[in-house]
Amino acid sequence: MKKVKITVMKTACYKDLIEKYENPITHACDMVEGQVFIANGWQKPEGFCDSAWDSVSSFVMTLAHGGEDFYDGWMKNKKSAMISCNDGFRPVSFLLETMDEDSEEN
Repeated sequence: MKKVKITVMKTACYKDLIEKYENPITHACDMVEGQVFIANGWQKPEGFCDSAWDSVSSFVMTLAHGGEDFYDGWMKNKKSAMISCNDGFRPVSFLLETMDEDSEEN
């Protein structure tokens, strides 16, 4: 099994939708563009958003186990995927890339 690099590529914030539909919350997304996380195989990296992990984890698992070429040629790099979290108010786009480094056994 391989490690998977997860890079925050873009963040968005739709204030018009937040004002219209969201109840006030005390803590929103704190992902920062350029931030990098390393998934040790299928394991969620420390500090990675639980909700975002729900969106990306199946792709991370596939990449970690040697899967590639999602959707028949969608990505230029067959060992990668561009996946967004499921937050409709503050979506974040993540680039997932299989690393050459093997994951650490636990």
